[in-house]
Amino acid sequence: MPITMTTPGEFNQIRKVTGKDDVRRFLSTLGFVEGEYVSIVNEMGGNVILNIKGTRVALNKALAQRILV
Repeated sequence: MPITMTTPGEFNQIRKVTGKDDVRRFLSTLGFVEGEYVSIVNEMGGNVILNIKGTRVALNKALAQRILV
């Protein structure tokens, strides 16, 4: 299921990152790789703030939906 469907504050393990090669490469440079734990901090408008490796990252919902937990 996409990370956008989880409860804010709940840590989930990333199972897969989908999309074209450049999208997956971009997300992996931000730390979104299989096996890592991620949680939603907040959702504002069309953006999602995620917590990964102790860092907050803001992504739009289209990119966040590519992260499967």
